[in-house]
Amino acid sequence: MKITLSVLLTLLIIIQLSSGCSRGEEEIVYSGTEVTVSQSSGTLFSPSITETAQPDTTEVRNGWIFHGDNPWLSSVNYFGRSVALVNLLIIVIAGSIITMMSLLVFILLNRRRMERRAKLYQYLLEAYQGLIIEYLYGEADAGRFREIASSRYRRQVLIDQMKDVAVNLKGESWLRLRELYLELGLDADSIRKAHSRPWHIKVKGFRELAFMNIPDANDVIFSALNSGNEVLRMEAQIALVRLSDYDPFEFLNHMKQPLSLWEQISLHELIVQHSLEVPLFSKWFTSENYTVVMFALRMIREFRQYETEEDVKKIMSHDSPEVRGLAIEVAGDLNMESARKVMKRMYKHEEYNNSLEILKSMGKMPHVSMLSFLKLVLDKEDDVQLQIEATKAIENIGEEGVKALVKLMKSEYKNYNIIIRHVLDRRIY
Repeated sequence: MKITLSVLLTLLIIIQLSSGCSRGEEEIVYSGTEVTVSQSSGTLFSPSITETAQPDTTEVRNGWIFHGDNPWLSSVNYFGRSVALVNLLIIVIAGSIITMMSLLVFILLNRRRMERRAKLYQYLLEAYQGLIIEYLYGEADAGRFREIASSRYRRQVLIDQMKDVAVNLKGESWLRLRELYLELGLDADSIRKAHSRPWHIKVKGFRELAFMNIPDANDVIFSALNSGNEVLRMEAQIALVRLSDYDPFEFLNHMKQPLSLWEQISLHELIVQHSLEVPLFSKWFTSENYTVVMFALRMIREFRQYETEEDVKKIMSHDSPEVRGLAIEVAGDLNMESARKVMKRMYKHEEYNNSLEILKSMGKMPHVSMLSFLKLVLDKEDDVQLQIEATKAIENIGEEGVKALVKLMKSEYKNYNIIIRHVLDRRIY
C-alpha cells in the first residue's frame, strides 16, 4: 500500500512540473484579451482584441461507470494536460485508503474470532476427555453425552477426542468406546465425510472410520486407492488395512498408481504397530504394478520369509531392472545360496548397477565355488568399483580367498596391487 501511494504522488508531481516547462511561445489568456509574448526576442506584440476567450472545456464521453455530466469527468485542456487525471488519482488514493482500513478491520476481527475458537476447542477437548474416562470407568452414562451430540461443532470435538483416546485402548475398553460412538450416531458424521468431495475432509472421514473399525464406507475408500492425490491414496491404504477382517493387504491387487517408498514405509509401520498377521508376500510377485512387486520384496526381507526363495529366484527375470536389482539385493541379505548360480548367469547381461549388486550379494553369501568367477571379473573388468567388489567377495570366502588374492598381487601379468592392497588394508575395512 505504501508503494502504491508513493507512485501516485510521484505521478502528481511529474504532471505539475511538466506544465511549467519552457516552450518556444506562451499564450497568456486574460478574461477579455489575448496577448502573445515572444520569449526569443522579448518583445510584446500588439494585442489582438477578440471575443472574450473562455477556457477550452470539453466533456469526456460517457463511460461505462460514470455519466458524462459527472463533474469528475469534466476536463480542461491546460497546455495539453487533462485536469481529470488529477481527479482520478485522488479517487484512487481515497479508495486505496478505504480498502486498506477495511482489510485491517477484517483481519483483526478474524484473528480475534480464531483465538476464541481455539480456546474453546482446547477447553472442550479437556472436558470431554475427563467425561470419556468417567464413562469408561462406569462413573458416567451415555445420557451425559446427549447434549454434546446436539451441536455439530461439539460433535466434531467429541469425535476428535474419542479418536485420540482410542489409540491407547484395547479389549473391553475399546469396545465400550466404540459402542458409545455408534449410540450417539457419530458414525454417520464420519461416513458423510468419507463421501464428501474435498479431499482433506475425505481423509478425516477415513481416519475416523479406521480408528472406530466401521467398514460401512469401504466402497468409497476403495475408489480412492487410485486417486491422483498421494495423501488421499495413502490414507485409503491405511484405512483398508485396518478395516479388512480376513486379508489386510487385499487392496494391493487393485493398485494401479505407483506405490511410493513413503507409502511402503507407512504400511510396514502399520503392521508392526498393530501386530497384524503377516501374509506371504510372494503372492504379489505377479502384480502388473512393479512398485507393488518391490514392496513385496522389501516385506519378504523385513519379515525374513525364507520360504519364498524359489519365488525370489524367479522374479530375478522380471522386465523391470529396478525389480531385478532389488531381488538380487534381497537374495543376498537373506543368504539365499541357491540364487548364486542364477546371479552368475545374469551378470554379463545386466546393467551396471545390477552387476554391482550381484557382486555385493556374492560377498554377503561367499562360497568357494564362485572363486573362479570372481577372479575372472577382477581380471576382465576395467571398472574400478566392480573390481573392488569382486575383490571383497573373494576375501569373504575365507583363507582360500585371501591366498588367491595374495597370489594375484604377486603376479606380473596385471598390476592388481593397488586394488588388492586397498581391500586387504584393515584400517579401511
